[in-house]
Amino acid sequence: MAKAKPLSPASEPQAALDHRLMGACLRYARRHRGLTGTNPSVGTLLVQFEDGEPAIVGRGVTAKGGRPHAERQAIEEAGNRARGATAYVSLEPCAHHGATPPCAQGLIDAGVKRVVTAWIDPDPRVDGKGHAMLRAAGITVDAGLRAQEAALDLAGYLNRKLHGRPQVTLKLAVSSDGFLGVAGKEVAITGDISRALVHRLRAEHDGILVGRTTAHTDDPELTVRLEGLQSRSPARFILDTNAKLDPNSKLAQTANSVPTTVITAAMTLPEPLQALGVQQLTADSHEGRLALPELLEDLGASGMSSLMVEGGAEVARSFMEAGLVDTIALFEGATTVGAGGIPSPVTLDSVSDQYQNVRSLKLGDDHLHLFSRI
Repeated sequence: MAKAKPLSPASEPQAALDHRLMGACLRYARRHRGLTGTNPSVGTLLVQFEDGEPAIVGRGVTAKGGRPHAERQAIEEAGNRARGATAYVSLEPCAHHGATPPCAQGLIDAGVKRVVTAWIDPDPRVDGKGHAMLRAAGITVDAGLRAQEAALDLAGYLNRKLHGRPQVTLKLAVSSDGFLGVAGKEVAITGDISRALVHRLRAEHDGILVGRTTAHTDDPELTVRLEGLQSRSPARFILDTNAKLDPNSKLAQTANSVPTTVITAAMTLPEPLQALGVQQLTADSHEGRLALPELLEDLGASGMSSLMVEGGAEVARSFMEAGLVDTIALFEGATTVGAGGIPSPVTLDSVSDQYQNVRSLKLGDDHLHLFSRI
């Protein structure tokens, strides 16, 4: 293998180098976000000093579907140059034996001398045990570097492991005067840049959910239609207490190509929906409404880590009132709706103080504000 290009002058302080390389590791981990099944998308960089200068000699990101893990791939790429290297890993290496030995043992066997991680894995089979294995083998371990940033990236996995349900992102497109649109009328609230970013957000989630009213009124596809990312459309869920989804809707008509599930209190789906490949998830109901906390527990038990709630006002309000929204993606458009508009349950001026604004972006004439639960 050709000598890697130096990353920085040898005089760069170790703390600054660690911070920068962990940032690169976190960015690399995002490459497969939403594609790794029940496992998180983890990044690993193996860094070796050659002629006194740091260079990446191996890299890995959790493979699509969840295996192999990032550490194994980085070790394989580095070969003998893994010996004496520093490993930057976005999540604590696993410590449990499965079909293959744990990644912590792989790093030990490869001769790595130091491991820097961002977050301790809350999985009971790991939860500090990976770090303990490394330290017992004489490897230096530094944990918690850029932890807050890593937590945002790993939020779905962490939420499922700690709380037994997927991370919920509420996406809202709000007009300049605080409306989601007009009942029975299609209104473009945001522009092309914002709509493209919504598709990217879909690609990063395991599932996407709307209510039957939105499915009926807007007849959405809820797919990813960005070039090159079409295969990353999330599983689609429709809250539909009485299983009244129109068999002629786009969601029903494409159920055989993109997983589509009606969440309902009904005992069985109508035969036309079954024939189209629409799946059924029977949920508890309370006072005529589907029980959202229990629903999310069921989705978490199925392995789902992230869910994007995309419509409409009643569904958004229900998730907010139940305290089930972890992240709010608030797109503000320049459009003015005026009389007859559907009020948004959340606007920039009414976001609860339980949420912190973690990022704001200007998207042409629009703005995106990302809020995360404190």
